[in-house]
Amino acid sequence: MKTRDTVHAEESAEVEVLIADAAKFDGISKQIKASLGRLEGGSQLVKNALKPVYSNTQGLQVMNDNIDKILNAIDKMLGQNEDKGREERIIRAGPERVGLPDYLASLKRVDRALSQMSSTNLRFNQQAIGDFNELLAEGDSQLQALFRSTLAENVQPVEPLHYITKNLPFPGLPQERVSKLGSIDSFLSSTAARDTSYNSRESSSIRIYVEMRGAYLSGSLHNLSAASISTSKRKASDEIYHQGTSGIGTYASGVEGMFSTEFKNISAIFSREDCGLAFEATCRMALAEFAKTLRELNMHIKSNLATDCFLAYEIVEIVTNVGYRIDELSGQLKLPFADALKPVRETAKSSLAELIEDVRRRVSSMQILPQDGSAIPFTSEIMTRLQTMTLYPQSIASIMISLGDGNWHSGASANSTSSTSLPSIRSFDVGADSSQILAHYMMDTVETLLTSLDAKARVLLKSKSISGVFVANNVAVIDRMIRSSDISTILASSSSASAKIESWRKKGTSAYLESWREPCSALMDVQYTNRGARPPSGSNGLVDSAAVIKQLGSKDKDSIKEKFKIFNTSFEELSAKHKSLQMERDVRSLLAREVQAMIEPLYARFWDRYHEIDKGKGKYVKYDKGSLSAQLAALG
Repeated sequence: MKTRDTVHAEESAEVEVLIADAAKFDGISKQIKASLGRLEGGSQLVKNALKPVYSNTQGLQVMNDNIDKILNAIDKMLGQNEDKGREERIIRAGPERVGLPDYLASLKRVDRALSQMSSTNLRFNQQAIGDFNELLAEGDSQLQALFRSTLAENVQPVEPLHYITKNLPFPGLPQERVSKLGSIDSFLSSTAARDTSYNSRESSSIRIYVEMRGAYLSGSLHNLSAASISTSKRKASDEIYHQGTSGIGTYASGVEGMFSTEFKNISAIFSREDCGLAFEATCRMALAEFAKTLRELNMHIKSNLATDCFLAYEIVEIVTNVGYRIDELSGQLKLPFADALKPVRETAKSSLAELIEDVRRRVSSMQILPQDGSAIPFTSEIMTRLQTMTLYPQSIASIMISLGDGNWHSGASANSTSSTSLPSIRSFDVGADSSQILAHYMMDTVETLLTSLDAKARVLLKSKSISGVFVANNVAVIDRMIRSSDISTILASSSSASAKIESWRKKGTSAYLESWREPCSALMDVQYTNRGARPPSGSNGLVDSAAVIKQLGSKDKDSIKEKFKIFNTSFEELSAKHKSLQMERDVRSLLAREVQAMIEPLYARFWDRYHEIDKGKGKYVKYDKGSLSAQLAALG
């Protein structure tokens, strides 16, 4: 019992000690919290006190950096000012004395220094900027003078004909000068790009090049321009233009050769961005003269359209090809060439309708035709026109397709694709076969010619037979000239061409045979089937003429005699007339065969029945079957 009380008392004492310790720690905790609160308040005070100091320190650092930069800039400017004298001596001495590489290097240093000073706003720089701008301007001026003097060594006009006839390349600029000009342009174009006060895209080097080389091109090509005009007019007014007799082909070759060489020069001197501009501007003067020449040739063509329209076709073909080749080389001048060609091209298109109208007009004005039925030279002239067209396949194809099938009628060609009027819907048929369209045009021309000649022959020629021979002769000339030229190939694309020509041949033949109806009608007799038995035949089945005559009455016998007399007279007159007429060989042969096929069967039948009318005396029956056949054969 005592032991338990003792243990209890010890535990109670320990508890009291723990409680006392807990109270002591609680007090310490409160002291620590109070200290932390005082510490936090103090740190806030320190922070508030240091904040202005920190801001001032940052500002001082920025200021210090700016001061360093200013000092560096001042050091550079002082260095540049120190170098200014050296650069000034180089620039004022000129590129020819110091050498172009050193001169350009000096200008680039000045340019770079100027850019650096211009980037600052210090008043101290203003005087230096002005001095450096003055130096740079003088350097530009001296480089332009050097560029001009370098070009001046190769601007003497040349004679293009010398290079064309000998198949020599046109002279370009020497390589060392090209390199020199390229170096100068590289600097001048960079200063032009920097100078925002200059509005044009052209640098000073481009302007100088255009001025000098443009005059060189124009001066070199001037003689070819004059020769093109004089050679185009050097022929009789009624003579059809012959391919290649005009100097326009040589002129165009000169333009192409010189322009191509010039583009190579420009490509080697100027940057890719400037090449097109420089090339177009350099060629502008020469192209203007080329366009002027084409306008003058166009006026000459329009005043002699029937004979010189072929010059228009030649010009269209030549200039179109040159324009495309130069555009393929340079990517430039396609539109200027097209604009220069436009007047001639429009004249070429309008010529198609005018040529057909010229046929009508000239046939209508004819006062006489050959009374022997021979073909007239005008037919050969028209066919020569058509043959000449085949010499210009490219230009004719282009014109035909743009014009449209049939649009040469009633002046439609003048309005088909003109920029001042709406084109025909048919002219947009770009898939059309140009050969077929040309075949239709040629047949329209032939139809117009033959229709006009036929109408005029009915008025001016004495008889229908002469008119028929006249038509047949002209058809023969047309057919022969078709077969002997490329027209035959073109007309092969038209299924109706040969049929139309054949119909005119038959028309002429039919008109001629009208006159042979009189002897044919004399060989017609009347047979009565109700007047006794059929006349007896011989052993070989032929009609017994004596028996036939015996059955005739006196009036019938007199009628038969008269028929033989009429036939003899008419046949002899027509034979003599046939031989007197002028016929193409194939026409004479054709008409002789037709006459023989018409007369011989009728006469043979008539002779078989009635040749015994004069008992072989030949008074009425002048020809037997063999002799008549020989007479008919002699007509061919």
